[in-house]
Amino acid sequence: MKHDHHTAWTETDTPLGRLLIARNAEGLSGLWFEGQKYHPGGLTAARDDEDPLLRDTVAAMKDYFAGRAASLPPMSPSGTAFQQAVWQALLGIPAGETVTYGQLAARLGRPEAVRAVAAAVGRNPVSVLIPCHRVLGADGSLTGYAGGLHRKEALLTIEGGLPTTLRPSPSHKPALRRDNKSRVTA
Repeated sequence: MKHDHHTAWTETDTPLGRLLIARNAEGLSGLWFEGQKYHPGGLTAARDDEDPLLRDTVAAMKDYFAGRAASLPPMSPSGTAFQQAVWQALLGIPAGETVTYGQLAARLGRPEAVRAVAAAVGRNPVSVLIPCHRVLGADGSLTGYAGGLHRKEALLTIEGGLPTTLRPSPSHKPALRRDNKSRVTA
């Protein structure tokens, strides 16, 4: 698969790892965590740390991870018409809220297409800003995040949208308490 539709790229560090940020002539075309599923690898476009759209995206990511509202840059991810419709629907999920894959399919008028919707969510090339992390499994579990479930959980925590009924991800381990006040006596 060629990735020649990107015209420039940059990188930035975040608390959840390094991000590759790419643009095309129309807007932001990709935002991937290092090691993320579907990461494009090396891009043929030139690195341009001074590109205004890329600089604005780096600033938006800094704001986001600092807990401030991030302004969305113009976005132009490459995908099928169906994928584009799913990604547009993701933009309608406010920060701090979550939906299930089934609810998202119903919002798109395709309640029978849960698997296709889930596949399109998983192929979202603009992580974080097109909020695919706000979609949960039918039972409220963290599932299906290309960037890793630990990142999905962290992003929802940043946004205040981690449901109290959330089933922990398989990698979640509760923190151990290490103080002298928690001793058990017989």
